[in-house]
Amino acid sequence: MVRVLIGGVLVLVISMGVGRFAFTPILPAMQAATGLGTDAAGLLASLNYLGYFLGALGAGLVPQGAARTAVFRTALIASVTSTAGMGFTEGMAAWAVLRFVSGLASAGLFILGIAMTLDALARAGRESWTGWLYTGVGLGIASSGLFVAVMGDRLGWRGDWLWLGLACLGFGTLSWLWVSDPPHETRHAAARPAARPSGPPSAPMILLTLAYFLEGAGYIVTGTFLVAILKTMPETAQLGAAAWMVTGLAAMPSGIVWAAAGRRFGLWRALILAHVVQAVGILLPITGSPAAALLSAVLFGGTFVGIVTLSFTLGRHLSGEASARVIGALTAVYGLGQIIGPVPAGLVVARTGSFDSALLGAAAAVLAGALLLAAGAWMAGRSGPATVALGAGRG
Repeated sequence: MVRVLIGGVLVLVISMGVGRFAFTPILPAMQAATGLGTDAAGLLASLNYLGYFLGALGAGLVPQGAARTAVFRTALIASVTSTAGMGFTEGMAAWAVLRFVSGLASAGLFILGIAMTLDALARAGRESWTGWLYTGVGLGIASSGLFVAVMGDRLGWRGDWLWLGLACLGFGTLSWLWVSDPPHETRHAAARPAARPSGPPSAPMILLTLAYFLEGAGYIVTGTFLVAILKTMPETAQLGAAAWMVTGLAAMPSGIVWAAAGRRFGLWRALILAHVVQAVGILLPITGSPAAALLSAVLFGGTFVGIVTLSFTLGRHLSGEASARVIGALTAVYGLGQIIGPVPAGLVVARTGSFDSALLGAAAAVLAGALLLAAGAWMAGRSGPATVALGAGRG
């Protein structure tokens, strides 16, 4: 069972740490060598997130059993190929296709890989291990950032993509072998009773969904441009790759830490706090201070995985037996926010020559999400004190 968990962690390293976020530390070198503009970089980021959004919608329709294993393995091949392919090509059209395919593959890996890993742990009575699965996101970000920092100058941006693709091939081989559905899972799934239909979402659930959309649109600006932002300022130019590694290291325990905060203070309160902390982290690079830049990386990395964890947990509490439907909706709106966020940010930077306005807009979106959550907590509290403190004292 340890191998299954390791395979699941490696899936998140491939799908999120490399497939989605390796673009961030490699981007400055690509821009310097090819003249890629910030507006074009924002478009490439949005195409990746569009692929993720569509892939997430499709992944939710894949049945358990042999079909889920087959689609998962196809996504593994597509992810490795699209990552290495970035090093073999030069030109906006080819990059656009590859980043879109990478997003599709990342969604398939993330959703199906997590589902199969969690199902396997549940069958073995190891649900207590699931909190460690999400450390793969931070591990992938930190590892890809370290690789680019150490080898980037020697290999160039092409070599970065090629060697990361080779590393994903190795990791993916282990995930291929260790993460799968048992062949008879489809029959078991068919035998389970279907969830009872539920009514329209409650007002607190709607507010949580809107807040999650704003989080997706706000956090992704820093998630896409953090290294490029720091490299544009003389005081922080040398910290770009190091800050991205710090982001990954901070993200590794983020889900575990914020889940504990949710149990201690309640999910609504913990989620609001996480939004506020993240907004501060988004704004800190504006100061131009190296110390503030590193603190920004800590606060950003230490919140975005935690916000995902808390939002999904709160959504399940609010939705009752409709949890699968609600989590699918949350994933969709988060992906939609990520599609939208980088494009206006890139356009603003291209016109003004500064990231300040883009960061202000991103922080404003995250803080607006916190206000919606506060309203949701208040509405939930009107229906009973236990609801507003959802998650407090839970194991």
